[in-house]
Amino acid sequence: MPTSLATRLAAIHPSATLAMSARAAEMRGRGIDVFAFGVGEPDFEPPAYVLDAAKKAIEEKKSSKYTAVTGIAPLKEAICAASARRRGVTPSPANVTVSVGAKHALFNLALALYDPGDEVVIPAPYWVSYPEQVRIVGAEPVIVETEEENGWRMTPASLDKALTKKTKAVILCTPSNPTGTAYGERELRALLEVLEPHDAWLIVDEIYAELVYDGFKNFSVATIAREMKRISDRTILVDGVSKSYAMTGWRIGWSIAPKEVAKACDVVQGQSTTNPSAVAQHAALAALTGPQDEVEKMRAIFEKRRNAMVGGLASLPGVKCRKPEGAFYAFADVRGLYGLEHAGKVIENDHDVAMFLLDQAHVASVGGGPFGAPGYVRFSYATSEERIAAGVASMRRAIENAKRAKPA
Repeated sequence: MPTSLATRLAAIHPSATLAMSARAAEMRGRGIDVFAFGVGEPDFEPPAYVLDAAKKAIEEKKSSKYTAVTGIAPLKEAICAASARRRGVTPSPANVTVSVGAKHALFNLALALYDPGDEVVIPAPYWVSYPEQVRIVGAEPVIVETEEENGWRMTPASLDKALTKKTKAVILCTPSNPTGTAYGERELRALLEVLEPHDAWLIVDEIYAELVYDGFKNFSVATIAREMKRISDRTILVDGVSKSYAMTGWRIGWSIAPKEVAKACDVVQGQSTTNPSAVAQHAALAALTGPQDEVEKMRAIFEKRRNAMVGGLASLPGVKCRKPEGAFYAFADVRGLYGLEHAGKVIENDHDVAMFLLDQAHVASVGGGPFGAPGYVRFSYATSEERIAAGVASMRRAIENAKRAKPA
């Protein structure tokens, strides 16, 4: 009997962000200086006390054995304390599942919550993994379109229209990947009021919550939901140390969920990865319990980089760019570049633009199509202002040197 791959794979697509990162890495391997505006990864090192804690865990022989599936007790307690500090909401350690990054936490939730035939509401633009994780378990993503003119925010009316008896969950990310959009208290409250009568989970990805700019007041859904019992009992938060503490490679994220969901994630994780890396858990513990001034320093630097990237992109011929409230992405309208010639053909879409910028300007970015926003390109500004300026200059030269196709 011939072997074949599982049919579920036909429903999902490879990660566009990782694909661009791989292509950029291949170019670097050939000695090409590539501007890394594609991957969502801070260029900082973690705070020194985090690295010291990891070394200490190794020296004290705390890194070589299995831990509890859902994480060591001190880390779960630190996560609860951090939630109290940031959100004014104190969960129990029994609500916490520590996973191999926030993406793993979201995948656990997909396996624990979604059945074939369920619908999961996701506003676009969205992080590429949200709909794919829904599809891989046989559920159906319901995409809610948003408008740049409205700050890429889902409106109460559009959410209400998307909700049906089949809705199992709504996924929200604030601040957002890829747009950097963040929801204010009033906007979140309006969405919760629409969702409250429905029997659906609310999953909120807050991995970028510490990275907001221009004095924007970031509110957690959990802070508002505690006033609304029905929503509070159905709210799940996803967070981690990857972005705020520059610890992407350490792979520590978590979910904070009602106890029955946390127990389900325990079962799922117990039959997949078991515990996250022991030494990384101790590093994450230090990140949450140590001085937080390093987080503020990184946030302030990101704000300057945002200004440099957005200003630079907006100055390019054929490019428009909204200033985001948070995260470290600029989401640029590149439709003005359509019609340029590249590699013997006419640029017709955002993927073509991203390939043009990579080949001609050596700038790695990600087209907006996989994010649910054709016509846009995501640029990460998780790199120095000097590299941003040089990358923008390289894009300007490429655009100004490109020929525009003659009308047929």
